[in-house]
Formats: sequence, structure tokens, C-alpha cells
Amino acid sequence: MRLVVVESPAKAKTINKYLGSDYKVVASYGHIRDLPSKDGSVYPDDNFSMVWEVKPDGKKRLHDIFTHLKSCKELLLATDPDREGEAISWHIKELLQENKKLQVPYKRIVFHEITKSAIIQAIASPRDIDLFLVDAYLARRALDYLVGFSISPILWRKLPGSKSAGRVQSVALRIIVDRESEIESFQEKEYWSVEAKFEAKNKILFDARLTHYLGEKLDKFSITNAENANFIKNSLLLQKFSVESVETKTVKRNPAPAFITSTIQQEASRKLGFSAKKTMKLAQNLYEGVDIDGETTALITYMRTDSVNLSKDAVAKIRDLILQRYGKDFLPEKPRFYQTKVKNAQEAHEAIRPVDVAVTPESLNGKLSGDLYKLYDLVWKRAVASQISSAEFDQVQADISDDKGNIFRANGNTLKFEGFIKVYVEGKDERQENEVAGTLPPLANGDAVPLKNLDALQHFTTPPPRFSEASLVKKLEELGIGRPSTYASILQVLQDRGYAKLTKKFFSPEVRGRLVTVFLENFFHKYVEYGFTADLEQSLDDISNGSRSKSEILKKFWEEFHANVAQTKDIKISDVINTLNDTLETFLFCREDGSVSRVCPECNGGELSLKIGRFGSFVGCSRYPECNYIKKVDSASAPEGQEGFGYSPEQPKFLGKDPSDDAEISLKKGPYGFYIQKDQEDMSSPQKMQKKVNKGKPLRASIPSFIGPDNVDLDTALALLQFPKTLGQYEGQDVKIGIGKFGPYVLFREKYISAPKSKEIFTMTLNDAVELIKNKQK
Repeated sequence: MRLVVVESPAKAKTINKYLGSDYKVVASYGHIRDLPSKDGSVYPDDNFSMVWEVKPDGKKRLHDIFTHLKSCKELLLATDPDREGEAISWHIKELLQENKKLQVPYKRIVFHEITKSAIIQAIASPRDIDLFLVDAYLARRALDYLVGFSISPILWRKLPGSKSAGRVQSVALRIIVDRESEIESFQEKEYWSVEAKFEAKNKILFDARLTHYLGEKLDKFSITNAENANFIKNSLLLQKFSVESVETKTVKRNPAPAFITSTIQQEASRKLGFSAKKTMKLAQNLYEGVDIDGETTALITYMRTDSVNLSKDAVAKIRDLILQRYGKDFLPEKPRFYQTKVKNAQEAHEAIRPVDVAVTPESLNGKLSGDLYKLYDLVWKRAVASQISSAEFDQVQADISDDKGNIFRANGNTLKFEGFIKVYVEGKDERQENEVAGTLPPLANGDAVPLKNLDALQHFTTPPPRFSEASLVKKLEELGIGRPSTYASILQVLQDRGYAKLTKKFFSPEVRGRLVTVFLENFFHKYVEYGFTADLEQSLDDISNGSRSKSEILKKFWEEFHANVAQTKDIKISDVINTLNDTLETFLFCREDGSVSRVCPECNGGELSLKIGRFGSFVGCSRYPECNYIKKVDSASAPEGQEGFGYSPEQPKFLGKDPSDDAEISLKKGPYGFYIQKDQEDMSSPQKMQKKVNKGKPLRASIPSFIGPDNVDLDTALALLQFPKTLGQYEGQDVKIGIGKFGPYVLFREKYISAPKSKEIFTMTLNDAVELIKNKQK
């Protein structure tokens, strides 16, 4: 018997089914050991040796491997086909040898799809553990550990309340903060355009924009005010226009390659609204296998990859499907081959594709859960479209002129041949200015085209948009920061640490995130530079391909970094505060009228400065306690009387007492979000927050999304705690109202009727509820 070790139990179950009784397949559940989360696990002075610790659940996994290995003649390490998977296999091998349990031969096998043929082929082509890949993994872990455990303690001392500073996460945070700074410093600029409607010979109207006035070419900012725009408009109203030239050309648009890790995250965000974390979880399920008609079936290939290549066999099957399903016009003469645009890409794997392209999305309709189906549909269409013929467009550009050198330009775009667009169109993060859309009627040189309408239109330049998950992943990929497998965790960590928030699908920095970024940029500038981080990624790739050694990279990094850390330890908190005051002056000290001043507006004598506490940040006056001026800068509100301490949403917020029974009402945050609690705990001060007086079960109410925790006062809290409540009777039955998982509702005869998502639910009367019931019955 041979023992096969994979990472997940789902994969183990599927592979066990394929291999039969001559094999035993067990799961390691990911990494069995890791570096302990404490200082002293990496020793730079001992050639960067590492102290590993078996995880609590890893001990059981290791014991299972020990037990099964006793009755097996060979060990096959079949963890995932990437750098992380190689490391897991290496850790298992090392632990078995350290415990003298590895008494049989061992080999490493890899596969990119979980099919019987792929597994059998992998077993027939074993190899040794790739120590270059392992060294690259070890170097990354050492770098992340050394940065985290060197900078984080300094951050905690100099910026109280800050969380850890990750090597890659800090750079991603800087991207978000830099974009926010761009938006805040953006000065909008006014410009005007003159746009016309002309009538073609066939009486169809078409649009055109003025590009030349009296022989002079106009650029975007040639017309900057209404007076000039209207003057030009009025001077053109009586002119006669004709077609000066018509240029037509056919352009081809090529399909995008099959998905890689970053592009599937981007497209799932744009098209399906999935977070990067959710996308990768669903993709993992599709890769490991899902239940189809009672059988566990793997549907896609390995999802952590930055290769855009497809195997020859997969391309051949996709081409056969295209010919059968769409016809020969949609099949290119030769297969398409793509070259990755990802900086520092590793070309070892295939792109993400269906395991069997014959399993169409339609054949799985009703057999897969909604989100799994949507993602498979995306993967299938993208892979198939990547091998379809180019789409063809007829682009038309017509210049319309008079006898005074005034020229309008009209553009049209007509789809001539669908090509890959029949199957899939790649999404965009933002619409491009002057993007061609629509068609033009037939036009010929010399045609008279009467002017039917003329408008002077006002425009303003707009700031760059905030990053969505899709555009941030794209930016990280372009800069060569991080690896495809790390993008989802990077975005999640920034939110978990309270450094950035995702609002309406766009990232903005929290105050704490701004402070950390400014601190790092000023005192560890080199280590949050985009180029430096990307170069370090390249160095790790050099280790993985054997062109550079692990010790060389780590030694060079540590010598400079350690010296920087030593210098920073002597910095005073006052120096940090002064740096933050200067760098964030506009953000911290901007007044309602737009002016920036550090003079205290309350006493007109003190100087304003940033104050940092464990639970938050605020601007205060230098004449405290004589002057109690405070300006909150954190997003959370401080409970009355605790402003000087700062306020953390993780701490209870005292709202007041219920007038009916003197019970205390508080706002709290639990694992599922914010909620209201009514009990007998005394929460009027930090010292009394934990003192329990009444051990009865407290009354609680969730805070609905249409209200939000920032808008909850005592009255709102008392109103929420009264739900569900009975308003009266209608047709002999109780009418109740409440707020559930999907929002406010009316309950009548065991049927739920949606009510408006607003505070109107607090004042809803029986007549209001009956009206909703009647409308529902109609």
C-alpha cells in the first residue's frame, strides 16, 4: 500500500475514490507547523535558522500520517502544485525524519486538475522535493517575520493602538492612502464642449463634437467658461455644414486569455460582486470537487496560478467544442497562445480552465448552488472565448465643416463580426473618456448635413476613483507586489486590522491606516516603496529558479534593515506626532470654511495637535485642561465623558438608561456586527464596564444596515428593543411588525410582508401596516 498526503479532506476523498484499495489518502489540512508568533523564531546571526512549532491541530494530522505510514511501502507527497504546497510537503518530510518515522521511500507528485487520468499520470512521474522552491518559501517567511517583529513593536510604542505592520500589507495600504491623498488634493477644472446634432440624407440625426474653431484645433481646455462657449455656439448657429471627409477602417479586438488568480478575482468582483476571499473559496471548492448527481466531481483546474498557458490537450478540446457549437467562422486557423503580462510571473502552471470543457454551464444548471454556478460559468466562458476568433468592428470617423474652418467630428462603431464577444466580454473598472459607442448613418464626402441642434455643455475634471477590490488587485499585480495566492488575504488583513474599510465596494483608509502609512513612509521609507517590494519579489523568484541563494538575499536585506530599525528605536513620540501633524496638516486641521489652521478655534490661544490613544485619535488643544477643545478624527464616536481616552468600537458604548426601569442601554460589537443590549451592567465609566450586577439574560437587538451604529442614540436603541411588537388586529388576526435579516417587515397570518427600510418602522401604525397588507393581497 502507498500513502498519499494531500492538503484538504475533500481532495483526499475524491482521490481515494480514483486510486482504490492499494492507496490510502490522508489530508494535512494545510501547514502542519509554522513559526511561533513570538520574537526569537528567526536567527539572523545563525544564517537565518528558524525555530518551527507544530500547530495544535497539526499534531493530530501528524499522528494520522505516522499511523498510516506503518503499513505502507511508499509515501507520496501530493500537496498543491505551488511554492506553498512544496513547503507543506517539505515540512511533513522533515517532521517524519526528525521523529525517525520515515522508514520508506518518499516522492513528490503534482497535478493541476483532480481527475483520474491526471492523478495516475502524476504517480507515474514522481520527482524529488524542489529545494529551490522550499528556499524561496523559507526566505519569504523569514522576511515577513523579521519585518513584522522588528517594525510592529516600534509601531506599538510610537503609535499606541496600532496593529502589526506586515511587509506586503503595508505597501498595499500605502496604495490606498496615496490614492485618498490624490482625491483630497485634487483641484477640479472646468471645461466646455460644443456639441451638435446634424441630419444625414436619410433624415437620421447623429452627434458630433466641435474639434476646430476658425481653423484652430481645440484641446480639452480650450474653452473654459460659459461666456466663451456660448459665444462660439452663437457664431455657428447660422453656418451651413457639409461632410468634409469620411474615414472607415476595420479593427480587430482579441479575446483575453483564460483566467489566472488575479484576473478571476478582478472579474468576479466586477461581474458578480464577489470579494477576493469569496472568489478563492468558491474556486477552491470547484477545484477540489463538488457534488454532482451524488458524485464528487472536480470542475476546474488549480486556481492559484499566474500562467496564461493552456495545455495542448485542453486547447484541442476547446477548439473542437467551438467548431461544433459556434461554427468554423468562430475558429481561428491556429490555436491562440498567450504571454503573461504579470511582473515576476511564474509560468509553471496552467491557467484556470474547466477540467472538461464538455461540461457546459447549462448542463450544471440546477445541480450547482448559485454562487458556484456563477463562478464556473465565468471560468468556462472565459476559457472558451480565449480560443475563439477576434471580434471585428467597422470604425467610422466623419469630419463635418463649414467655409470658415469650423470642424465637427462624429465617430461611430459598428460590430461587423461577433467572434469571441458571442461568448464573453471582459469587464472594466471604469469607462474610458470619449469611448466610442453607437453607429453613424451613411455619409459621403460633400453631403450637406443641416445643423439641427447645438449645445454648449459644461464639464468638470474628476479625481481618480478609489480602488475597488478588482482595481486594487490589478494595481498590485501591475506593480509586482505580492503573489496571486496572497491577494485575497492582503485585502482581508487591511480590513481586519482596521487600517482600511470597504464601503460600497471601494476602499478608503481609516485614520489609523493613514497614521501607520505616514509613520512608515517617514521612518521606514525604503521598505514601503513600490519598486523595492517588487524587486524583493523578483529576488524570491530568483531563489525559486536557483539563480540566487536564500542566504545572499536575506543577508543583504537584513544588514540595511536592521540598521534602520536601530536608528528608529531612539525616535521620541513627540517627533512622531510632529511628523504626523506636518504631513497630515490638511486632513487634521482643516476647518469648515476650507482653511487650514492650527490655532485652537475655542480659546484662540492654544495650538492644535494630534493626540493618540489606545482606542483612537483626536485633535486637542495645547492648553488642556484649561481648554477642552476636541475634534474627533477616528470614524468611531467616543462615549460622552470618554473623548480624551478615544473610543474603540470593540468597547461598549453607554447610551443611557431606560426611563421605565432604569436599566442601562449600551451599544456593543460582537462577531456578527453591532447590536444594542439592555441589562443591569454599569457602563457609565471604563472602570465599571465589566462589573456585573444582574446575571439574567440581557435583551438584545441587532442594528439594521439602514441605520448603522454611528446613528444610534438612546431613543433609537429603545425603539429597536421593542421589536417585534403587536400593533393590533385586522380581520380577527394579530398584526405584528419587526426587523429581521432582510429588513423591516409586517407579519400577518404567518406571512411576512416587506416594509420600507427606514426609521418609519418605528412610527408605523396599524393603519399603515394594513395598507401594506392590502397592497400585498392585491
